Amino acid sequence: MQPDPDIQTVSKGYNCKLCDVKIPNEASLEAHMKGKKHQHLCRLRTKRKAQEENSVYVSGFKPDTSTSKLAEYFQQFGPVSEVIMDKERSLYAIVEFAESVSTEAALTQLQHRLDGLKLRVKPRERKEFKLASKGKHDRTKPHISLEKLNHELCLTSSVNEQMQKMVEIFQLSENDSKARELLVQLLQEVFIEFLPGCQIVPFGSSVNTFGSHSCDLDLVLDLENTKAFQNRTRKSEETAENQSEDGQSEDSILSDIDLATASPAELLELLAAILRKCTPGVHKVQTVSSARLPVVKFSHRQLNLQGDITINNRLAVRNTRFLQLCSGLDSRVRPLVYTVRFWAKQKQIAGNPSGGGPLLNNYALTLLVLFYLQTVSPPVLPSVEQLKNMACEEEECVLDGWDCTFPSQPISVPPSKNTDDLCTLLFGFFTYFSKFDFPGSVVSLRAGRVLPITDFLSRDDELSDTAESSDTTRQNPTIRPKLGPVNILDPFELHHNVAGNLTERTHKNLRREFCEAEKYCRSLQYQHKSSKGKSWGLVKLLAPHTEGPSGSHDAIEKVPEITVPFRADILSPSFRTELSSAGEAFRVLWFKKVCSTLEVVFNDILKCAPSEHVEISQDQTSAKEDTKDEEVNNNQSLDISCHQPIAHSGIKRPLAMEEGPSSSSSPQGKRMRLEPSADYPEVAHWNWTQIHPVWAGRRKIRRVLLKTSDETSKPEGGCSSIESRVTQYIIENDSNPKEKVQFRVDAAVRGSDECTKAVLTFKATDDPAGHFQDFFHFLDSFLPKMVETLLAKSE
Repeated sequence: MQPDPDIQTVSKGYNCKLCDVKIPNEASLEAHMKGKKHQHLCRLRTKRKAQEENSVYVSGFKPDTSTSKLAEYFQQFGPVSEVIMDKERSLYAIVEFAESVSTEAALTQLQHRLDGLKLRVKPRERKEFKLASKGKHDRTKPHISLEKLNHELCLTSSVNEQMQKMVEIFQLSENDSKARELLVQLLQEVFIEFLPGCQIVPFGSSVNTFGSHSCDLDLVLDLENTKAFQNRTRKSEETAENQSEDGQSEDSILSDIDLATASPAELLELLAAILRKCTPGVHKVQTVSSARLPVVKFSHRQLNLQGDITINNRLAVRNTRFLQLCSGLDSRVRPLVYTVRFWAKQKQIAGNPSGGGPLLNNYALTLLVLFYLQTVSPPVLPSVEQLKNMACEEEECVLDGWDCTFPSQPISVPPSKNTDDLCTLLFGFFTYFSKFDFPGSVVSLRAGRVLPITDFLSRDDELSDTAESSDTTRQNPTIRPKLGPVNILDPFELHHNVAGNLTERTHKNLRREFCEAEKYCRSLQYQHKSSKGKSWGLVKLLAPHTEGPSGSHDAIEKVPEITVPFRADILSPSFRTELSSAGEAFRVLWFKKVCSTLEVVFNDILKCAPSEHVEISQDQTSAKEDTKDEEVNNNQSLDISCHQPIAHSGIKRPLAMEEGPSSSSSPQGKRMRLEPSADYPEVAHWNWTQIHPVWAGRRKIRRVLLKTSDETSKPEGGCSSIESRVTQYIIENDSNPKEKVQFRVDAAVRGSDECTKAVLTFKATDDPAGHFQDFFHFLDSFLPKMVETLLAKSE
């Protein structure tokens, strides 16, 4: 690999200065440098460097000089791309040209004069490109320090009062609300000048009663009336009723774009142009067209507010009305939501600082709280379907094909019969979700109950309406929600999983924190105020997450382990249908398919041979005789049984044979017994021998073979045929194989209480030359991709 100035060699691997990450080995380094984040930052750095080279710094002009006037002056040197002016801190502007030759021409000229004043023009300052620190832009920090917050909480007399205090401290103040209202009015006045009839509508935390000091201002630009205005204008133009004297339309922007046919990207650029050039105080305007709902981000200097604008996003506005209704139905809702949100941020399981990320967002957290209040007995909140039945005919609402009907006022909903206090409800929330089967369930606020994930695994064109109420109006009923470790359906847009961004690691951390919180809430320290002045109640619960001393202990006992996660989206439609019909046994059926696929990878693609000797672990003495007989008969075969599995970190201890269901009554029960059991996981064992170094130089050989092949280039592990050819090439050119690696693979399926996955534990049984570690590092990235590739093709 060619030396890269961004890569620094350290004692334990490498450090990428551009991305500010550590990389353990060379194989991971190559994958990192080809990754999306690194490549994006390289492109961004190149773009910023080009902008600096094509820009000049200008000062000395009059305070009332406009950006258009500066642009007009510098046009004489070449096309001007953009003029950025900052008049607040110091009187200067950055003029960016389209070409570097224009920059040189402007700098070469000795004197520049504008409006009788001499301009100072010099090269733009060169700055080193650095990845912005997350902490620098983290606006999730409260205005109150943690020490002061703890002091305020300790002054109260009960957990109930502490939770009420959380609302008082973090809710939007009157000044915050007025600042947001002023910015909405400003934007409305500006946009209506260019887009007659448009409406700026706030949604999200600023108006849903769950906002905090640091929340962004989320806005929707509704262009429906503007589209109607444009149609009327064009019809009148055809009859010459609305023409100016020179025969041109009086509305320049609407004459340049057709709102009915314009793409979202074109509308966003129009939006961004109005914000940049015509809105006082607005800066840092950025379009994000790659987001699920494309937005324009901006900041306002004087009001110190950050905002997002989306176009025609009426569902978001309706969601906000729904949260407002839930807040008004019961006074306990807001204290619960504020407490849970702050707890989740402190534990680093929520609050993505830069927008996108693998953590929960506030909306998903709020829906979790509302869902718990729907399922507690007796319920605090009704389901969305129940709310729909309470609405009158005038309140019926269908947006984008989704039924969004619910009462407009809380008075239409009967009060809850639940009398639990806040302390009890918070304890119940943590208890409920500490035992919740997130990967095997779908949270549905519409139904007010948990839906089995198997309802969402069938063919796209055969999706069962049982997943939601049959009378629900649905748009695109064949679109499945994106399934993941945590599945929370939007109350109205039923194919949107609002927690679809979560990773397996986030889910693991989420579950751990739920269990820790539930454990703490059982203690007297949570329930009663300390008479000795010690921390009590919410104070300890809301303490920031810290890495405990157990981390080093875990590292000592860490064993070579590879995980193959359950991903419904990559499975073939027929196999998803098969899993759907399997009901609660879908994990075992999927695991059986994974095991068959693993055999193909090791045997057919990597050309591993079955070992002649099989080592029986000492902790499997109860199953020793049965396993020994089977391995003598067929070393290569898969051994899946209901005998006691090898102990794995993180897997629940299986019940002893006398505790659980009988699984040895029949001699035929030794092989391929795949009956589901919640008490102990299914397991599989292989013993393989690898004679040739199939991991050495593999990427280079792939590139060579692809040049002489009709196959398209795919990531390593993305094509079974080319990977088989690479292995065969290595074997044919390994003229004198001397060293071999014998290893054992133990597989177990995990689920129910954690993310569904197959966990493969590796152990070298004979490795005289020490090749096993290199082989395992190769398998760590290769094996999961290869298994998913084969599962996608499996019928």
